[in-house]
Amino acid sequence: MAQKKFPMTAEGKENLAKELENLKMVKRPEVIDRIKIARSFGDLSENSEYESAKDEQSSLETRIVEVENMLRFAEVIDVDNIAVDEIAVGKTVSFTDDEDGEEETYQIVGAAESDPFNGKISNDSPIAQALVGKHVGDKVVVQTPGGDMHVTITEVK
Repeated sequence: MAQKKFPMTAEGKENLAKELENLKMVKRPEVIDRIKIARSFGDLSENSEYESAKDEQSSLETRIVEVENMLRFAEVIDVDNIAVDEIAVGKTVSFTDDEDGEEETYQIVGAAESDPFNGKISNDSPIAQALVGKHVGDKVVVQTPGGDMHVTITEVK
């Protein structure tokens, strides 16, 4: 069975590697210390501090496995090998909404580094899926849960 690839920018891969190091070298020892302290309180069956620390440990270990998997199957996108005006993962695109004339700008990134509040949208999002492969000047229909959005691509960086 083929493993899923995780497309991302070089910066995104570097950030994930830093997160993994922080999880393993800082967060994991902190949680282990909390478990030791909570264990010293005695009866574990009614020890809420112990249960809380064990739940946090479980979440932490799950995230470590997720990040390791994303890094193992990372596919770093080299935007230098893509046409200058072609939209792809790693590029920043500006477009104008044909209805209200409002311009929006997003960087298209892999799902692992998505941060919509800071202008980074996942390549899996409806907007990115509609835009990838298009060029400056193209008119595109973006199918969103709120209905179709008609846009014109104004810039690709």
